[in-house]
Amino acid sequence: TSRRGQMEAGEEEDCCFECCIKCLGGVPYASLVATILCFSGVALFCGCGHVALAGTVAILEQHFSTNTSDHALLSEVIQLMQYVIYGIASFFFLYGIILLAEGFYTTSAVKELHGEFKTTACGRCISGMFVFLTYVLGVAWLGVFGFSAVPVFMFYNIWSTCEVIKSPQTNGTTGVEQICVDIRQYGIIPWNAFPGKICGSALENICNTNEFYMSYHLFIVACAGAGATVIALIHFLMILSSNWAYLKDASKMQAYQDIKAKEEQELQDIQSRSKEQLNSYT
Repeated sequence: TSRRGQMEAGEEEDCCFECCIKCLGGVPYASLVATILCFSGVALFCGCGHVALAGTVAILEQHFSTNTSDHALLSEVIQLMQYVIYGIASFFFLYGIILLAEGFYTTSAVKELHGEFKTTACGRCISGMFVFLTYVLGVAWLGVFGFSAVPVFMFYNIWSTCEVIKSPQTNGTTGVEQICVDIRQYGIIPWNAFPGKICGSALENICNTNEFYMSYHLFIVACAGAGATVIALIHFLMILSSNWAYLKDASKMQAYQDIKAKEEQELQDIQSRSKEQLNSYT
């Protein structure tokens, strides 16, 4: 009895092991990697971008534009961009899950697990729609990636100017006060904004603040997150194109098998009728 119990336990373990292997084989790893990369990129862009925008407004209000009316439009635009960030995060969380589910249901491993499945024109149309939508989103995120590099460029110019002020060649000389940064030339505040331009030691003090340090590095991380999202969408586009081609081939194979089965059935009917006629003659 004990030996029989051990054999049954061993068979159950082998069955569980085979089941686990089949389940792991049914995971669309390419879609899973693209989903993780997309979630990570969107999270970095939205989280870091939101905080960096708030820090940018604080720097402008405290140092470059003391009059509230001068940067009122900019404040409204930044607030609107923060709300857009909330929408982007929510949309891509849902869209990533949908694409991952689409990867599960179109992978060939699922077909091996659950047997033959019927591809419909609606299913192929949905897959084609995802290919088109992902392509459009990829192009849009290329624009977002380029746009997110603009504040990095602005903060880098300010930071590099501060490094020149801190350098031994200029530190302590009278020419330090002539090294300035005019934020108005970037077009984010009007030319009549006061003071608009910061020079010398005052500019160095701005670079030493936590707001400047955090905003600069958060914009860099947000730009990297946008780049990661672009890569993830390109990855998704390749996966969806492959899945759409797979569904198209599967539909052709399905049509061929239906025609073949119909012909075989007709041949069997003819043979059965022939046998019946021969039997009636005999």
